[in-house]
Amino acid sequence: MITAFIIGCEIGFWLFVLIGLLCRYIFRLKKLGAIFLIATPLIDLALVIATIYDLRGGATATFAHSLAAIYIGVSIAWGHRMIKWADERFAHRFAGGPAPARKPKYGKDHARYERNGWLHHLLAWVIGAAILYGMILMVGDAVRTEVLFNTLRLWSIILVIDFVVSFSYSLWPRAKKAESN
Repeated sequence: MITAFIIGCEIGFWLFVLIGLLCRYIFRLKKLGAIFLIATPLIDLALVIATIYDLRGGATATFAHSLAAIYIGVSIAWGHRMIKWADERFAHRFAGGPAPARKPKYGKDHARYERNGWLHHLLAWVIGAAILYGMILMVGDAVRTEVLFNTLRLWSIILVIDFVVSFSYSLWPRAKKAESN
């Protein structure tokens, strides 16, 4: 049940973004488009409420409950960036806007981009970890919440690996390949 709700929330997020962009650029209803784009966090709120309701109802935590916390952390940390990404492409394609800037591939700019991505990952982890710990404390039963703790442990390892990779570009910047004649 909770897995289907998470999938529904992800679909809902992108539907709100798409409707907001359609209203903004195709139908020229900028205020209505802004309302849809600003309302995307309401989907996260619905997911938090559903997850808490499910666990408070006696459910044993599953990976789906962990996924809800991860989804909320990622959505908050990267949501604005994802919407901006979609907005730039939509404006370029349908409203004659400038071509979206490409991500840097080499040198200091690439290293800065990777560090910034890791900082967003850290923010997502902090938010998701707080939610996971909150669920663990709320349930108060280590057996029923073991999956939540294991997810947090795995995500922490992934965060450390991402740190090493992302910051390695600061020490060893990616060089532009030499052009052959």
